[in-house]
Amino acid sequence: MTPTVQIEGSVGRVILSGQFDFSAHREFRQVCESIITNPDIKEVLVDFQNVNYLDSSALGMLLLLKEKISAASKTLALVNCRDTVKQVLEIACFGKIFTIR
Repeated sequence: MTPTVQIEGSVGRVILSGQFDFSAHREFRQVCESIITNPDIKEVLVDFQNVNYLDSSALGMLLLLKEKISAASKTLALVNCRDTVKQVLEIACFGKIFTIR
């Protein structure tokens, strides 16, 4: 999985595809750092449209991202989650921590 970034105005979108697991850690972190340090971006969307699998390490990466986004005074939402991804997020009670659209 190679995450990509789209920037539209003050919104940065991290687009994921395939399996979101530990093997994506380095690329995900680099992409997110570029968005977090961009002063023009106020909202970050993590787009799961093309993700068919995520594991516990992916959940950990999302929690770390949430901390960094909050520290940078930006907002974060998880968007376009497929049913399988949504189930994992619900089991982990991520709906209480994240905005899921």
